[in-house]
Amino acid sequence: MIVVTGATGQLGHAVVLELLNLMPAGEVGVSVRDPQKASDLAGKGVRVRQGNFADAASLRHAFEGATQVLMVSSNARSYGGDPLAQHQSAIEAARAAGANRIVYTSQIAASPSSAFPPAVDHAATEELLRQSGLSWTSLRNGFYASSGLMSMGNSLETGLLEAPADGKVAWAAHADLAEATAVLLARPGRYEGPTPPLTGSQALDLADLAAIATELGRPVQRTVLSDEDQRAKMEARGMPASAAGFMLGNFIASRNGEFGPVDGTLEQLIGHPPTTMRDLMAAKLGR
Repeated sequence: MIVVTGATGQLGHAVVLELLNLMPAGEVGVSVRDPQKASDLAGKGVRVRQGNFADAASLRHAFEGATQVLMVSSNARSYGGDPLAQHQSAIEAARAAGANRIVYTSQIAASPSSAFPPAVDHAATEELLRQSGLSWTSLRNGFYASSGLMSMGNSLETGLLEAPADGKVAWAAHADLAEATAVLLARPGRYEGPTPPLTGSQALDLADLAAIATELGRPVQRTVLSDEDQRAKMEARGMPASAAGFMLGNFIASRNGEFGPVDGTLEQLIGHPPTTMRDLMAAKLGR
């Protein structure tokens, strides 16, 4: 059985739906904090069990009978928690349940020296997996394309995109990453350890996104702010200094080229061209 954690989230839920195209529902289980939110999956025959990264006993129950576990990375850092402690708990629960492989949703910039704090956590989690004694695959996912649209803020309405200097990002759509993840789970053995970057076919910065919006009939002007001015704006809106630093780390990492490498592995896995940012923006604008 393949057990997917975080299966009520955007990526995890999409992975489960893709798995159901590749194997019987009885071979798929999910670990979710609130089983009621996974009722649609239960209705399709998926085994739904309550599991919480902060509750090791619940994970052991949720992972029972698993041969593989898809460990969707914890967002504990966003609310002051410890993602590494939660990941370690999930790894130990998978081992106790008899799973022989963990697939982990990492990120293209995973590195202990990254300017982007989650990338440091991903690198540390990969080290935990390396020491686990289990077979493991770390999905070096490109930066989510939905985050690219979010980074534009309300510029599609105002026509002005103000942000610090950034760099090119090889955006990847959730749907494409979910499809690739399902393929790697259903057909194990293709990658051991980190995968190549799983990215879209283009690396684009915010100026490029503004140009796409303009081409689609929604003119947007890109204006560069200093990091200091951006920090002051965020803190003036009530954002804690730590959160502001987190956001600025994203821009610094992109300027350093951490999110920019384009690779063809994602397209090879899914068998079709990846979704483009133009596709997603056109859909958002109803074009």
